[in-house]
Amino acid sequence: MKFFVDTADTAEIADLAATGMVDGVTTNPSLIKKSGRDIMEVTKEICGLTDGPVSAEVVALDHETMLKEAEVLRKIADNVCIKVPLTIDGLKTCKALTSEGTMVNVTLCFSANQALLAAKAGASFISPFVGRHDDNGFDGMKLIDDIRLIYDNYAYETEILVASIRHPIHVLESARIGADVATMPPSVIRNLFKHILTDKGIEGFLADWKDTGQQIG
Repeated sequence: MKFFVDTADTAEIADLAATGMVDGVTTNPSLIKKSGRDIMEVTKEICGLTDGPVSAEVVALDHETMLKEAEVLRKIADNVCIKVPLTIDGLKTCKALTSEGTMVNVTLCFSANQALLAAKAGASFISPFVGRHDDNGFDGMKLIDDIRLIYDNYAYETEILVASIRHPIHVLESARIGADVATMPPSVIRNLFKHILTDKGIEGFLADWKDTGQQIG
């Protein structure tokens, strides 16, 4: 399963990329706002930090303006993936862009039917929001399971990009189901490294090593 970082914080992306854990990056208008930077400038910098897809989202709601915004965004770098909402106009834009060879991430997916529509429109990625689904009394991971079954039934090539991940269990369940990508805030990726027994093991090894009085090198 590929890991994408869900942030526009370039320092965080660079630090995590050094671990080999960054296969791509997702951004959205809220993350751009949080960064406090110009969308063109920060997206270009992010594209230089990873060879993988970098999702940059349009903000228009109509098809024609979405296409105009996408034309601006995809000129930033070859690895820009245009992000569109799961609406009729969004899927029209998805179809037009993917027909030209541009990667498209269809976002704000909350049903398996929506995911089916995105796949039929040729989406490169579908982004179901599991955390927000859970928040509203639905089972986010059941949604991923349903999408995986439907895509496998018809051999759709659209990749399932699990979004709105809140904790490591979401990552584990996504991997068990067979999702293609998990996009996570840096804090969730860092939490994947943590285990109390790892910490205790390091503590014990270091204590014993100190008792030997030795040094390496």
